[in-house]
Amino acid sequence: MFTQGDPAGVGPELLLRLVAERGGEFEQPFKSVVVAERAALESCAHLVPGFDLEVLPVVERDSLSGSGSRGEGCLLPSACGDDAPAVVLFDPVGRRRRVEPGRPSPADAQGAMAALSRGAELVRSGAGAALVTLPLNKAEIARHVDPAFRGHTDWLATMALGIDARYGRDYLMTFLAADLQVALLSTHVPLRDALASLDSERILDALRCLDRHAGGRIAVAGLNPHAGEQGLLGSEDEAIVRPAVDRARAEGIDASGPWSPDSVFARARRGEFDWVLALYHDQGLVAVKTASFGTATNWTLGLPWVRTSVDHGTAYDLAGTGRADLEPLRHVVATTLALLAGGLPRGCRNTD
Repeated sequence: MFTQGDPAGVGPELLLRLVAERGGEFEQPFKSVVVAERAALESCAHLVPGFDLEVLPVVERDSLSGSGSRGEGCLLPSACGDDAPAVVLFDPVGRRRRVEPGRPSPADAQGAMAALSRGAELVRSGAGAALVTLPLNKAEIARHVDPAFRGHTDWLATMALGIDARYGRDYLMTFLAADLQVALLSTHVPLRDALASLDSERILDALRCLDRHAGGRIAVAGLNPHAGEQGLLGSEDEAIVRPAVDRARAEGIDASGPWSPDSVFARARRGEFDWVLALYHDQGLVAVKTASFGTATNWTLGLPWVRTSVDHGTAYDLAGTGRADLEPLRHVVATTLALLAGGLPRGCRNTD
């Protein structure tokens, strides 16, 4: 199950191009279902040679199209067979409209959120095995749709698990790359808030979640330079981080640290650890995107179903130009198929 992301971003074009390939580059066959607005797909259909939205015949409504409210319908490209991609179309603003690639509007924020909601509902109902989300604009959604929205991860955890927290309990934002796997203690919150919320219980909860749903050797990054240098450069690592690691180890979790954050990611890439638990968003993401930008998969750990995403944003500057790179999405699909088959992670050495 794929959701369009921001209609004015590169998501709709990437999905059309992926669908046009019909899974030809993947070892494992899969059925793709795209949840998108007709206006979003029409805005970029000209960028996909030979793909004509107008020749998509409407087939009999089924569990994918629900009751038909909001103008939904399940569409299949003609002459593609049973494994053809499906498209669930909808009109979240109640009328036909025009999408301008690269120029987001309030209606686009509504469309992005409607697609995410519908896709998540479908996966939760069993109509899909996994949810792959394309990038959306968090600020636009918070401004025009949901003031509390801070990103896919926390919204999906709230919807699927009933968890109303932005720091995690039994879910984590993680990133899988060919030689680096990183989990984040906090997600999209200001750094000031992430540091203020740091405590041993949160770290222990994250280590339990990571061990329960992924396993492997977990290195915990220190908070301060050199993990505090024995208290010389800050007390938090000894007072907060180390007790959590010690408690985790007492429970049988293969955790260690705190390790100096300036070297722990390189050590993980060399194979010393399977995971690094970063204590705030950019501590982990700077390392991931420097090492593997475009080939990392964002995986929400702890949901009752697989949810993944690309590691880039809406790329408004590329929207509508035909120059958006499809490789990151291909990597995500390959990783998602591996997760569904029961493979990955531990070392996660076969994602490229």
